[in-house]
Amino acid sequence: MNERIVITGMGTVSPIGLSVEETWKNAVNGVSGVAPISLFDTSDFLVQVACEVKNFDPENYIPGKEARRMDRYEQMGLAAAGEALKHSGLEITPENAPRVGVIVSSAIGGISSFEEGTNTVRDKGPRRVNPFLIPMLMPNGAAGLIGIAHGMQGPAFSIASACASGIDTLGMTWMMLKTGMIDAALAGACESTITKTAVAAFDRLGAMTRRTDNVPQPFDANRDGLVMGEGAAVLVLERESHAIGRGAEILAELAGYAATADAYHITAPSENGAGGARAMKAALGLAGANIKDVDYINAHGTATPLNDVSETRAIKAAFGELAYKIPVSSTKSMTGHMMGATGALEAIFCVQAVRQNILPPTINYHTPDPECDLDYVPNEARQTRVDLAISNAFGFGGHNAVLVIKKYFG
Repeated sequence: MNERIVITGMGTVSPIGLSVEETWKNAVNGVSGVAPISLFDTSDFLVQVACEVKNFDPENYIPGKEARRMDRYEQMGLAAAGEALKHSGLEITPENAPRVGVIVSSAIGGISSFEEGTNTVRDKGPRRVNPFLIPMLMPNGAAGLIGIAHGMQGPAFSIASACASGIDTLGMTWMMLKTGMIDAALAGACESTITKTAVAAFDRLGAMTRRTDNVPQPFDANRDGLVMGEGAAVLVLERESHAIGRGAEILAELAGYAATADAYHITAPSENGAGGARAMKAALGLAGANIKDVDYINAHGTATPLNDVSETRAIKAAFGELAYKIPVSSTKSMTGHMMGATGALEAIFCVQAVRQNILPPTINYHTPDPECDLDYVPNEARQTRVDLAISNAFGFGGHNAVLVIKKYFG
């Protein structure tokens, strides 16, 4: 139970890059992924922009026939998993396959395939439905397909905890590694929800901005909603002895995880941020760290009026006066809100922050909000020593999940 859990590989396709290197470079440079929606006709929509993954050709990663039998979220998941596995140098063999897991999640699954199937039943009849529809829409589809592609025979499943799914997935994988159930795992999340139904539903909920310029604006006084994103992020996690035994490069340590529930409202966060504060303090406790050790917080920071105030209050409740000294940034200002996948990508940003001692900025930040009065690393990246970072993810249902990522010292 005391063995450290380390990160040895990372992969992503995101609205600001088709690899970890490209995505991180653009995040540090404050590049926005916001653009007019191209995945469907928005003529009747008040929401006009999103953070789509640009120039993504699934056949660059997956044979064409197989790719056509997958939903877009699954295609992106396989692409990110392939990069992570290659980056780690982990070989899957008949001997180690039963000890390698695949925990790759999606909050919603293949909603575009579901929409297409529903339209087919209505317009053409039930006999014309795609026979691959069920594996295309099920949220565990990516985990199953990744395991099949690479021959992994350990635990393979997905977690659905709304926008906390990516962090919960990494945290649950951390726990399985800690107990010795497995030696290594691919863990992360993927999501593709830029569809007519999803955009319309989130807009009707009042969660999305209808503006097209300088959005989203996390923590800014003029914020008025999120911009929907999509993508995938996968990390290779291993027990430290396993990684050292095979001579892997260790990128960082995943040192702690905790999850709590607000038990307050199905979509709104608790106004006082108490649940998020408890999760941050519990994750630090399990990491053997205290509030003075935190050098950076990658915030959930959705740019909705309620979330950003609640998260600011949560950080103050957890850190007291120290909250004003800890840099906090929302990378959703660049990537948009990738729903279930967002936490996994933000974990990668935390790994890069501790490796390179750079904090990605919160872009589009122009007007301070008296209720959001922390250091949000406005508009420009910052060079500073980062030994320990935490990543927050708060989801509909009142789910709060927090990871602690530390610089690795062998």
